[in-house]
Amino acid sequence: MRRAQVYRWQIPMDAGVVLRERRLKTRDGLFVCLTDGSREGWGEISPLPGFSEESLAEAEAALLHWAAGWPHNHACGLPDLPSVAFGLSCALAELADELPQAANYCAAPLCTGDPDALLPVLSAMEGEKVAKVKVGLYEAVRDGMVVNLLLEAIPDLRLRLDANRAWTPLRAQQFARYVNPAWRHRIAFLEEPCKTRDDSRAFARETGITIAWDESLREADFQFAAEPGVGAVVIKPTLTGSLQKVREQVEAAHALGLTAVISSSIESSLGLTQLARVAAWLTPDTLPGLDTLSLMQSQLLRRWPGSDLPCLTIDALEPLL
Repeated sequence: MRRAQVYRWQIPMDAGVVLRERRLKTRDGLFVCLTDGSREGWGEISPLPGFSEESLAEAEAALLHWAAGWPHNHACGLPDLPSVAFGLSCALAELADELPQAANYCAAPLCTGDPDALLPVLSAMEGEKVAKVKVGLYEAVRDGMVVNLLLEAIPDLRLRLDANRAWTPLRAQQFARYVNPAWRHRIAFLEEPCKTRDDSRAFARETGITIAWDESLREADFQFAAEPGVGAVVIKPTLTGSLQKVREQVEAAHALGLTAVISSSIESSLGLTQLARVAAWLTPDTLPGLDTLSLMQSQLLRRWPGSDLPCLTIDALEPLL
């Protein structure tokens, strides 16, 4: 007998979490649990405010409609909304035992700019030392100085930077001016430094700093192509769509010699553990960008290894179906 259950959840966030100039006080989302006999599969549907094309209300409506029909229809197509398609595809993959259990929990740590705080985290990492820094939230000169400080203080560090298209070409150049040219090769990539792709390409040419596409992947006119100065694509499955679409993007990137990084959209611990499994499956040689659990005040249902945050059970969820 097949059954689909839907739950709503909410987790308080740390006070300092700001996304595109709006403070995120709580992370809100949905879980779906599909059962077929003794088999079970879970998925998370949590559109990211300011980034997802759909709202949580729209995702909830599409999910409830799909879940109501699934027990009676074995050929139920996935909704078009990316977060819903991804969550449902994960639940279906777990149900069919098609999502490998092996996971990559060695996520690139998020850095606030303090080398002393980063050192113990990096010391515990095995293999290549990689960290991520959000830039574009403050003055570009300050960002450049922080990045330069980190590269100077930790000689074997490679940094991933994310600007979320925050800079004009002038501000991007102000940032680069404060990063020692001798250390720029240790910037693994800078995601979308400028508001347009052409300006970002020009930044890469003029500074020698490798860039990566992130938001561009979700634009209608984007095409995968090998370009000078472009070294990676950052794939956020919650914003992308089904597991099949995620896999197609990873394969397209790899075919061009680009690094593909599976990255978080601030999912709950359940969603993050599934992303860690996706990363180990599709990008086994690349450290994923999943170090966002520390932004939350609790975990949900499934624990992230090593996290001290309390883990709430199914009793903390609001049943919708």
